[in-house]
Amino acid sequence: MQGNYSVQIEDFAERHFIKSFQKKYKAHWDITLRAITAELERIDMLLKTDRAETMCDVGGIRIVKTKFKVVKTKESAKTSGNRCIVAWHPDKQFVYVLLIYGKTDLSGSNETAQWTKLVKENYPQYSKIL
Repeated sequence: MQGNYSVQIEDFAERHFIKSFQKKYKAHWDITLRAITAELERIDMLLKTDRAETMCDVGGIRIVKTKFKVVKTKESAKTSGNRCIVAWHPDKQFVYVLLIYGKTDLSGSNETAQWTKLVKENYPQYSKIL
């Protein structure tokens, strides 16, 4: 199914790591966030690339991890270590941005375990599907 999806950045994502991206990259971050949002509006197409993968698909909700680069940086989306965790509700035509983080934002050696824990702690509605 292909279509435009509404994208909403959740408060937790906004309050935490996004602020450090804003501070570090200034105007380039605004452009980057618009680009991320535009890609997520077409998440079905994004999943056909190597920049996104479905982490789990339960009860019609998909948790998807995407990779992105900040505009005007030399790193690629893959090597930048910048990630976005979203909850995709295809039936509602909605994508909720749960986390946007860089590799230095999470501690520990297991990145997946770290972001899964953050999502479970801050989004109880998704804790059962992770």
